[in-house]
Amino acid sequence: QGQEKLSCNPKKENGTHVVLCELGNPMKAGAQITVDMELSVSGLEDMGDAITFHLQLRSKNSPSPSNASVTVTVPVEAEAEMELRGNSLPATTVLPTSWHWVEGSQRLEDHGIKVEHVYELHNKGPGTVSGVTLSLAIPHLLGDHVLLYLLELGTEGGMNCSHHPALNPAQV
Repeated sequence: QGQEKLSCNPKKENGTHVVLCELGNPMKAGAQITVDMELSVSGLEDMGDAITFHLQLRSKNSPSPSNASVTVTVPVEAEAEMELRGNSLPATTVLPTSWHWVEGSQRLEDHGIKVEHVYELHNKGPGTVSGVTLSLAIPHLLGDHVLLYLLELGTEGGMNCSHHPALNPAQV
């Protein structure tokens, strides 16, 4: 009857995190109660797909081997918003009409004007992420002709990259 806020205290018992809530004392025999609990749990990044709670009702006054217990499994869903930003330096490039690609040359100028493409992948949260894969498809051929000569690929921030076979084929 009515609604009351529970007094709950976190504890650690035998390496397990326990929250003890006092429901009332004394409680009349045969009383039925409903408890709605809202839990805020942090550090779930490595918990897998679900977290399990073991709930048990115990009486201090009359210990009974039939203390009611229930297990509740709640799915863990990570939420993180990723954002990809990119730009080219310079933003616009125009090849002079007199320029021609020189096959077999080791000079950078003979392969085109240098354009640097920079991509930044940002996690806007609220959760952390790991194991993210970013695949970039850059058109380097137009038919049988070289459209972009891919010279090098660099990363910052502890990322691993696999290089495309078309990366610097003439070893310029």
